Amino acid sequence: MRTIPLLLLLLQIPGATPRAILEAEDARLEHPDVLLQGLKDPSLARLAARAVGRLERPELADNVRPLLTVSDAAVRIEAINALGQMNVPFDFQRLLMAERDANVRAVIYQTIGRLKDPGAGVEAALTAGLKEAPLNVRNGAAKGFEAYYRTHRGVKPTADTVSALRQAFRDNSDPQTRELLLLTLNTAGDKDADTLDLATRDPEPLVRRLAVLQLKQWKEDGSPLVRYEALKASPACAHAAALVNDPSDHVGLLAIDLLGNKCDSQAIREIVDGNPNWRKQAHALVSLAKVDPDAARTRLTKFAENPVWQARTYAAETAKLLKDDATLAKLEHDANPNVVIAALTTTEDAVRALASDHYGLLYEAARKLKGWKEGGTAMTPLLATLARVTAEKKANSRDARTEILQRIREFGSADTTTTTALQGLLFDIDPAIAKLASDIISEKSGVHIDPGTTRYATKAPPDDAYIRGLTGAVAVVKMKEAGPYTIELLPDEAPVTVATFAQLAERGYYNGLTMHRIVANFVIQGGSPGASEYVGNADFMRDELGLQSHLRGTLGISTRGRDTGDAQFFVNLIDNFRLDHSYTVFARVTSGMENVDRIQEGDVIESIEIRRKP
Repeated sequence: MRTIPLLLLLLQIPGATPRAILEAEDARLEHPDVLLQGLKDPSLARLAARAVGRLERPELADNVRPLLTVSDAAVRIEAINALGQMNVPFDFQRLLMAERDANVRAVIYQTIGRLKDPGAGVEAALTAGLKEAPLNVRNGAAKGFEAYYRTHRGVKPTADTVSALRQAFRDNSDPQTRELLLLTLNTAGDKDADTLDLATRDPEPLVRRLAVLQLKQWKEDGSPLVRYEALKASPACAHAAALVNDPSDHVGLLAIDLLGNKCDSQAIREIVDGNPNWRKQAHALVSLAKVDPDAARTRLTKFAENPVWQARTYAAETAKLLKDDATLAKLEHDANPNVVIAALTTTEDAVRALASDHYGLLYEAARKLKGWKEGGTAMTPLLATLARVTAEKKANSRDARTEILQRIREFGSADTTTTTALQGLLFDIDPAIAKLASDIISEKSGVHIDPGTTRYATKAPPDDAYIRGLTGAVAVVKMKEAGPYTIELLPDEAPVTVATFAQLAERGYYNGLTMHRIVANFVIQGGSPGASEYVGNADFMRDELGLQSHLRGTLGISTRGRDTGDAQFFVNLIDNFRLDHSYTVFARVTSGMENVDRIQEGDVIESIEIRRKP
C-alpha cells in the first residue's frame, strides 16, 4: 500500500480537520479534543498520532495505544514514536512477536532504548535486533542501544551484551550502524583492543573519530574530523605546532589554542604578528597571554581597537588573563554588546549594562549581580529594565527577564513595592514569566498567588498554500567567506518550522546575520540579529520532533528549552544522535557541505534564497 506523505495528507484532504490538527498541535492546547478525534479517523490517524506525541503528555498515552495494532504500518510507526516522545512504556516484546514490517520493527527498537523505564528484557531484545537480516532493523537496534546506555549511565552491559555489540560492529557493512555500535561501546566504557584497532582503520571518518576519542591517543588521519579529535586527545606542543596551518581551520584554531599549554612563545608571536587571518591572530593572542604575558601585553592594544568586533572579544579574554583593568574598562564601554559581555567584570558596569536593549547583555549583566551584597541599590534599574523589556512583548526575552526576576527575588524587600511591580506579569505573554512572577509575589507577600497565563499563545501557522508550495523546495545559503551551500527543506517532517524559516528568508531576515557559534565536531549556529544565543526572532517556534535523526549536514532549530526556538538554526557537523527527539530537524545539506565545514566565527549570511520546485 502506498503511504501518503503527511504534508499531502495535511493539505489535500477537504475540510478543516487536517488544518485543525496542525493548529492544535502548534497551539499545544490543554484540551486537544481535535487531536484525539483525529486518532480515531484512519485517514488522519498518522498525522494526529504525531501531533499528540509532540505534546509530550503521558496522560494521553491510552489514546495512542490502540494504534499500535492497526493495519497501516505508517500509523503504527507514529504511534510508537509518540509513546516514546511521551516517555511511557509499552509491551514491546508482544509487539515484536507480532510485527512483520521491518520499518516498524526498527522504530520499536530505537524507541525502547530512549525510554526512562522501558521494562525488563531491553538488552536481550536489542541484542536480538542486531542479528535480524534487514539493515534498517539492525540500525534501529543500534540506535536503541546507543540511546539506552546514554540515558541509563549507571547501567553496565552484561558480558554477553558487550560481546554481541563487538560482533555486530565487525559484521555490519553499514557505516552509520558501525558508528552507533562503537558509540555505544564507548559509552559503556569498553576498550577492547581488537575492536578499537579495527575502528581506527574504518573507511568512515565518523567511526575513526570515535576510536580516537576512546583511545585518547595521537593518530595521523586524512580527515579533519579525526585530526581534530586526535589533537584534543594528544595536545603535545609538537602536534599542535604541526597542525597550526592545517587545511581545516577547525583543526588549525584548536592547534593555536593548545600552543597556550606552555609551548614555544616564539611560534605564537609569529602568528599574532604575521598571520593574515584575524581569527588565528586572536586565538594566538589568548595563547600568548598564557605563555608570555609581557609579550601579549605589548600587543593587546592593537586587538582592543580592531575594527572586527569579534576580535575585540578575544582582546577582552586576553585582558582578563593579564588582569589589565584599563583595557577591560575601555572594552566595557564598547559599542558592540557582545564585546561588553566578554569584558564585563564589575557590578557597577553590570548595573550600567541594564540600560542595553541586547537580551544577551541583559542576561549576563543580571547574572553578574547575583550575590552582590549591595544588590538592594540595583532594584530601581532592575525594575525599570524589566518593565521596559516586558513592554516589547517579545517571547524570546524570557532568559533575560528570568535572570532579572531572580535578582529582584534576591534583592527585593517583603513590602508591597516588589509585589506591586510584578503584578502585571501574572498575565504576561510568556507562561514561564507569569509563573516565576507568581512565585516571587507569593514568597514576598506570604499569600499564594496563581499565574494568570498558563499557555503561550502562538500565532496561526502559515497558510496551507504557502506550506504546499514548499514541497520539494530547496534553499541556497550564500556565505560571505565560506561560499554557498544548498539545503533540501523537509516540510513533511516539520511543516510549520520550514514555512516559518522560508518566510523569514524571503523577507530578508537572515541577510547580513552571522554564524556566531562554532563548535568544531559538533555544530555551527547562526541567524541571530544580535550574534548571540539570546537574541533572535521575537516569537517562539514550536518544536516539531520526529524520527529524522541529527545526522551530519542536517539543520536544526536552536532552543533553550522546549518550544523556545527563535529562528536561529544550526548545522550538524557530525552525527549528533544525542540531539534526536529534542531539537527539530527541518532541512539537510544536499551540496556544498565542504563549504559548511569552512564556516568560522563571524562569517556572514549574505542571503538565503528559497527555490521552489517547478
